[in-house]
Amino acid sequence: MAQPTFFQSPPRTTLAAIATAAKATLVDPSRGDQVIKGLASLDEAGPMHLAFFDNLKYADQLAATKAGACLVSSRFEARVPPHVAVLRANQPFRAFVQLAREMHADALRPQSWFGCDGISPQAIIDPSARLEDDVIVEPLAVIGAHVEIGSGTIVGAGAVIGPHVKIGRDCNVGARTVIQCALIGNDVLIHPGCSIGQDGYGFIFFGADGHTKVPQTGRVLIQNHVEVGAGTTIDRGSLRDTVIGEGTKIDNQVQIGHNVTIGRHCLLAAQIGLAGSLTIGDNVALGAKVGINNHLTIGDGAQVTAMSGVKDDIPPNGRWGGFFAKPTKQWFREIVAVERLVRDQTATKKDEGQE
Repeated sequence: MAQPTFFQSPPRTTLAAIATAAKATLVDPSRGDQVIKGLASLDEAGPMHLAFFDNLKYADQLAATKAGACLVSSRFEARVPPHVAVLRANQPFRAFVQLAREMHADALRPQSWFGCDGISPQAIIDPSARLEDDVIVEPLAVIGAHVEIGSGTIVGAGAVIGPHVKIGRDCNVGARTVIQCALIGNDVLIHPGCSIGQDGYGFIFFGADGHTKVPQTGRVLIQNHVEVGAGTTIDRGSLRDTVIGEGTKIDNQVQIGHNVTIGRHCLLAAQIGLAGSLTIGDNVALGAKVGINNHLTIGDGAQVTAMSGVKDDIPPNGRWGGFFAKPTKQWFREIVAVERLVRDQTATKKDEGQE
């Protein structure tokens, strides 16, 4: 059985053309007419593939690669095997990604899964909804009353858009995504299976009659150029809004609680849990599985290492990690001290003849 190809194959090109596009230097200009048909990793590349190298961890793969050419910095240029053409670049990975963006533009944003170029007859759209020209709505999507959707937006199969939701232009709402009580800007990518705008976890706990639910009457505001990974949930606010700032990129399976404000151009890796009423500044980076307690402030430019638990405010540009999280220098010193204490105790027991 032939193996399927899910994206368009890039046109064949030459090393000379690649060097120009990547702003790289072809070390041996006589190889300028050498044909390249695609991009690949060092360990899977063949004689007509371009790869890159910028990490000594993969030195063995570079030595054994069958790639036809490799983007590499001057620092590692001498490590490239003689049969591999060298393209010298100051930042090899960035150059490689730029080429990939040009050669695989169709992979940068989701396309219609069903090749739709308009409204599927199997979609359900309330008569009061307003859709601009060039909106694509795939089969089994449901669009509620008074929804507004801008030109160039794709609503995936089985997605449900609740009443009065507004979605800007050139967005993508992934299949099986549910959106309610939300205002969404332009060029927002929402991957499949997200839930946005459901009520937050608000209760008065352990009352005489059990747990009393607090009405959640806020909204979710998602600004321009945000990306939301598959399976992510974003709760609407209780009194004030939940806000996702411009250019922020959210990975898969992230939970964002009610009243959270996330600044611009933040990076949130997979499986993060953000409790309610957090304020996160601009350009913050949170590693995978970070958990942050409610009512905290994370300052602009802060970074938190993966699998950390945060219970205190973090100042701007702080570098924190651990459980519970603290400044990374302090955290590392404590780890070293504990390891030294265990090592010393083990050595003492051995000296005393104990196991």
